[in-house]
Amino acid sequence: MKLYHGSLEIVDKPQIRLANRTLDYGMGFYTTTSEEQAELWVKRKIGGEIHKGFMNVYEFDLSSMEKLKALHFAEPTEEWLDFVMANRTNRDYRHDYDIMYGPVANDRVYAAFALYEGGLLTKQELIQELKAYLLVDQLLFHTEHALSYLIFLEAKEVLK
Repeated sequence: MKLYHGSLEIVDKPQIRLANRTLDYGMGFYTTTSEEQAELWVKRKIGGEIHKGFMNVYEFDLSSMEKLKALHFAEPTEEWLDFVMANRTNRDYRHDYDIMYGPVANDRVYAAFALYEGGLLTKQELIQELKAYLLVDQLLFHTEHALSYLIFLEAKEVLK
């Protein structure tokens, strides 16, 4: 399976880094199967003195998942919502998964989350709303063990 990671730099040796903000699945190395999503992320970061970025391309053998402690969300569910909200609202929240796969909670999703947090949507109404969106996927490598199965292929230059 091909995976993509958008960055302002070439990332031929991915690392687990502490995030400077809360993220959907916690700290780790985020990838997606969507080339468009990775490119969009790079283009959002380009600006000022920064004129280019890179879409890093990797290979990941799905059979490796059997050797890892994995959590998979096929679609937005109550469990997914609770997990993402825990990661997004509690900086001290920790999990012990090696790898996680599921939908991206993008800006449009967070507008719906805000309605839920404000009591304007129930959990079930929010999940139904999210299922109507065409959500891109993300695959988080949370441990060094998981990263050892990710193989760097190339970096494609991205301009604004």
